[in-house]
Amino acid sequence: MFSRIKQEIAVVFERDPAARSTFEIITTYPGFHAQMLHRVSHRLWLWKLYWLARVLSNITRLFTGIEIHPGAKIGRRFFIDHGMGVVIGETAVIGDDCTLYHGVTLGGTSWQKGKRHPSLGNGVVVGAGAKVLGPIEIGDGARIGSNAVVVKTVPPGATAVGVPGRLIQPKKEQHDAHRKVIAEKMGFDAYGVSKDAPDPVAHAINCMLDHIHVMDTRMEKMCKALKTMDIVDDIAAENLDSCEIVSTAEELTRLEGESSSLSSDENPTKSETDNS
Repeated sequence: MFSRIKQEIAVVFERDPAARSTFEIITTYPGFHAQMLHRVSHRLWLWKLYWLARVLSNITRLFTGIEIHPGAKIGRRFFIDHGMGVVIGETAVIGDDCTLYHGVTLGGTSWQKGKRHPSLGNGVVVGAGAKVLGPIEIGDGARIGSNAVVVKTVPPGATAVGVPGRLIQPKKEQHDAHRKVIAEKMGFDAYGVSKDAPDPVAHAINCMLDHIHVMDTRMEKMCKALKTMDIVDDIAAENLDSCEIVSTAEELTRLEGESSSLSSDENPTKSETDNS
């Protein structure tokens, strides 16, 4: 028993940099309190003392804001960060080394008795506000993004984001390379168009860059063929203005400063004109 408590305290130090002392964890961490009391209520549930187990579970929810049904099975080194609004259903199963953030729901989608709640493998991380619903399997090492709604099985090591939850597929390196080349050629700053971003705008921009890459390749072949036949001379590419997307006030100030300096260089002041 005491070894289990030591493990739970060590996990808090490992996953929460704000933890300062063992005394602080024991006295102020609602996730730790909820886990310890759940161990007791779950034991009462196994002893078929259902009413007493539910009463203890409700008291735990009252003081911690975390609702864990006494029938839920939870493995070792389970960590709930902040914890407010966490709901774990009766038939939920949580493996070892899992982490849940505030607002997470491991809920059911059916009123039928039996397995109604999800099963989490080992090392699963569920982001704040995520909802994992139904008797589905979340594989070992999987990640659920914040505010995602997952209703289908997630394979081990995968990441699910969005509503409804979709798996993030890693992009091929060659796609990333040619997208970067095309973006630089266009003077476009690919602001946060990361290969793991589920943003639909980022996806649309990536598709546009792929399409422009194909057209650019074909155009280069056509120009080479025309130059070989002495139909046209070498055509130099024009310098395009930057189409950087401004996302912060600092970037806006920087761009305004660059544009003002360029305009001052191109247009001399009145005094300089008079002196000339």
